[in-house]
Amino acid sequence: AKCQCKVVPKQRTNCGYPGISAAECKKIGCCFNASVPSVPWCYNPKQKKVRKVCPNDPYTRINCGHPGIKPRDCIRKGCCFRAHPAGVPWCFYHRTVEE
Repeated sequence: AKCQCKVVPKQRTNCGYPGISAAECKKIGCCFNASVPSVPWCYNPKQKKVRKVCPNDPYTRINCGHPGIKPRDCIRKGCCFRAHPAGVPWCFYHRTVEE
C-alpha cells in the first residue's frame, strides 16, 4: 500500500542493490523514491498494522473451545466468547484485519 512507503528518508532501510530500477525494486515488494540523495532509494516498506477482532457473523466462527466452556476460560485462551445464537461456537478465534 502507498501509505507503507511513507518512510522518513533517514529511517529507510535498503531493500535493493546499487543501481536497481524502480520497476525491479517494486517487483521485489519494496518502495522506490529517488527524490532524496544519500539515502536508499529502494527501501523496505513499513509493516502493515493489524488488529484482532471478534467476527460479527456467527456462522463464520471457528471453534476455540469445547462444549460448555466458561467465558473466563475461553478469554484466558485468548479467544472471543458470545453465548448466542444456538448452534454455533460460543468460544471462537479472533480474526486479524489490516488497519
